[in-house]
Amino acid sequence: MTYMISAIIFFILLYTVVPYILSRGLGMKVFKRGSESSKIAFTFDDGPDPIYTPMLLDLLKDNEVKATFFVVGSKAGKHPGLIRRMHQEGHLIGIHNYVHHSNWFMSPWKVRKGLEDTARIIENITGVRPIYYRPPWGMLNLFDFVKRSKYKIILWSIMAEDWRTTGGSEKIKKRLSNIEGGDVILLHDCGDTPGAELDAPRNTINALKDVLITVRTQGFTCVTVDELVIS
Repeated sequence: MTYMISAIIFFILLYTVVPYILSRGLGMKVFKRGSESSKIAFTFDDGPDPIYTPMLLDLLKDNEVKATFFVVGSKAGKHPGLIRRMHQEGHLIGIHNYVHHSNWFMSPWKVRKGLEDTARIIENITGVRPIYYRPPWGMLNLFDFVKRSKYKIILWSIMAEDWRTTGGSEKIKKRLSNIEGGDVILLHDCGDTPGAELDAPRNTINALKDVLITVRTQGFTCVTVDELVIS
């Protein structure tokens, strides 16, 4: 019995914690930041959201900024117009899986099905099949980590912790005050995921009204993630 419990614990650690350390800590098999000193990439997770995503797209358009959206497949299927608008306005659309569940608590087969289902939804709407993927909470499991995949895993180099309303937009602006060239910036355009707050994206959008002006005056060009990957 003791041996069995030890074996189960070992497998759980191997399936979850080890990939986390290797990817989040050491940056193995993932892309976290680019080498181009004049380019940065704003990325948005968890959408599309029928309220906040249009507001964000308006702001990005007004500032001539291109961004990357890692969308949830089940939401993309409900809001195809928003996915189509992202694509038409020059943003990159990536996968955040079909539902916002941690890969730690899903089998490799369920993760793979979610990826494929989401890719199919996006392709049916835009005509382009996505290849960039950010797992929910950035949590890879063992099979994500070791299996050869056609999807490129994108994490981040800076986050604003914008999924909570505490601190308002000023907290977000402060956390984004030290952006450097090559940074991949993690933000959210939807607040209905576990641990988030529904109104949190409003603070993100309000903060970006100032942040986008600041990064432009600092000489940064805001690009989609694929431009950082190849630069």
